[in-house]
Amino acid sequence: MENAFVHPNAKIGKNVVISPFSMIAEHVEIGDGTWIGPYVTINDFVKIGKNCKIFNGAVIGALPQDLKFQGEESYVEIGNNVMIREFCTVSRGTAASGKLKTAIGDNTFLMAYVHVAHDCRVGSHVILVSYVGLAGETDIDDWAIIGGASAAHQFSKIGAHSMLSGGSMVGKDVPPYAMAGKRPLSFCGINIVGLKRRGFTMEQIERIRDIYRVIYQGGMNVSAACRKVEETFPESDEKRTILDFIAASKRGIIKYDPKLAPEE
Repeated sequence: MENAFVHPNAKIGKNVVISPFSMIAEHVEIGDGTWIGPYVTINDFVKIGKNCKIFNGAVIGALPQDLKFQGEESYVEIGNNVMIREFCTVSRGTAASGKLKTAIGDNTFLMAYVHVAHDCRVGSHVILVSYVGLAGETDIDDWAIIGGASAAHQFSKIGAHSMLSGGSMVGKDVPPYAMAGKRPLSFCGINIVGLKRRGFTMEQIERIRDIYRVIYQGGMNVSAACRKVEETFPESDEKRTILDFIAASKRGIIKYDPKLAPEE
């Protein structure tokens, strides 16, 4: 911790490394085994889990870039085994959102120059490639991957196990298990490779594919298609994940572009 500023009231776990020229504020908690690189700023009201790595120039707990923020006490909470690369910024929550917290789950990877705005929720095992920007209150479920230089509109939701191409502009919600690309961002199939890597069986993958065929290719609007899925498909975790996500969507889900569908 030589040449770093660590407030004496900060709670620093065992075997934590804080590199030179970093600043750790008073109301900060850092879990065991975490490594903080040089020139990192960790502001007040931040809790960081165990065995994280935060690289040069990152700013964690920055004040929200939101005109509704009135200086209230709000928080950033980061899970265990999180990798945050160079010059990432993670802002605190706000009272206006009703959340007061920005949260990043376990085993998530933020590549260089990622911005996570106020009140975002980023799940576990998520990968945000360099230059991704999340506007306030973006919600990202577990195992999602967002390609580089993508941007998410405020209040957007991105479902579990989805994968978005680089340069994606997220204006509508991306449902679970989806592959998405193009502008406007469109559904172009399911993330088969990712699902196989995560242990999904072919039966589960076929079930997901069949459900999305009804939703996107059945010639019905989304509400009618979801009713048909509810009525005709046996109950399963995949069915419930998809239907619950769509039911909760306030922005509506992305549309289908058959020209982007991969060969299956």
